[in-house]
Amino acid sequence: MTPSARVAAAIEIVAALETRPRPAGDALKDWGLGHRFAGSGDRSAIAGFVYDALRKKASAAFIMGEGTPRAMVLGALALARGLDADAIGKLCDGSQYGPPPLTDAERARLANANLEGAPPHVAGDYPEWLDAELAKTFGEDRAAEGAALAARAPLDLRVNSLKVARDKAKAALAHLAAADTRWSPVGLRVPLSEQGRQPPVTAEGVFHKGWIEVQDEGSQVAALLTGASPGEQVLDLCAGSGGKTLALAGKMENHGQIFAHDADLRRLAPIHDRVKRADAHNVQVRAPKGAADVLADLEGRMDLVLIDAPCTGTGVWRRHPDAKWRMRPGALEQRVKEQAVLLDEATRFVKPGGRIAYVTCSVLDAENSAQVRAFLARQTGFAVVPPAEVAGNLGERGMILGKAALASAEGLLLTPRRTDTDGFFVSLMRRAA
Repeated sequence: MTPSARVAAAIEIVAALETRPRPAGDALKDWGLGHRFAGSGDRSAIAGFVYDALRKKASAAFIMGEGTPRAMVLGALALARGLDADAIGKLCDGSQYGPPPLTDAERARLANANLEGAPPHVAGDYPEWLDAELAKTFGEDRAAEGAALAARAPLDLRVNSLKVARDKAKAALAHLAAADTRWSPVGLRVPLSEQGRQPPVTAEGVFHKGWIEVQDEGSQVAALLTGASPGEQVLDLCAGSGGKTLALAGKMENHGQIFAHDADLRRLAPIHDRVKRADAHNVQVRAPKGAADVLADLEGRMDLVLIDAPCTGTGVWRRHPDAKWRMRPGALEQRVKEQAVLLDEATRFVKPGGRIAYVTCSVLDAENSAQVRAFLARQTGFAVVPPAEVAGNLGERGMILGKAALASAEGLLLTPRRTDTDGFFVSLMRRAA
């Protein structure tokens, strides 16, 4: 396919998403099934255009003066890729499979593309109804924080310290220009292509050998900030596919015990193969079994209970830009209720002097600091571990991270703008001895 045809295909897919809101990956898959002539390079390039348009949906509509699928894609070419009007005009060449030529109005708007006078939700590319929620967290910085959440996400890897040192894994990935991450001592960052494509690292031999896992640096840091230590008894209450479980196993050097549980058996399914590949011998998976209480024997025994809570996912908008436009107020309300239930449930398992690590990939106060305050009001005998002490669990980098992150009385918030990671909130609460 020509570059022009790829742009036209992206406009078609964005239009389909506007007509029928759904995950962008599903729409891209359907398009690929209906256009089997498109090769893998074509599909990757088209996906890049689509995701850029979704990241810049509001700001692209602002500079183009309309919110049509064509305007979204053309505006994103300017805002996300830095193309000028002439370069975009060459892609809109009017060929058989390309987009129609630029109109005079489109060319004029692209030639003067800027966000001067744009309201915060437009400059930050997020739904207008979330403006008040983001203002609670970021105040006047919400547009800048939103814009950072609308950028492309990097590709981060976690080196499995149970099998290999970071330097050795980095040397094995030298052909991908892998470099040490800033905060995580076991992280590597791999640069994207100019078009934003990620190299297929899961096809690498080091992946199959269990040396690396794909995991954002923020997620790695969140696991490290829990302060899990070798020999401890740990319950990962919302383990999902096991990303943080495996990060904890590495931190604990395979000593002690991690009980990995999730209420949804389907989310938990991939963890078995991942644990085996990682050689994580201190992980015991506790899968749900109907109405049986599979965690009853853990009551009052845990040094640490990790709640990687279900949330709105506002902190990972860089990776799922379509999700922010499908999000509705009811989803926030539902997640807050679910989080409160999990926090209360966690108290069953924490021994005296033990702690709860509450983690979300959200930047919304309702799911983060406000949720912790509500928990402390309901449950006696727990106190927040000071954020500076939490940051200290990262070692030498902790002091710098504590200043870079947005600290509150309840915890630390990592964001793309502040820490160059996905958005993660981390709070530790210790039970009285």
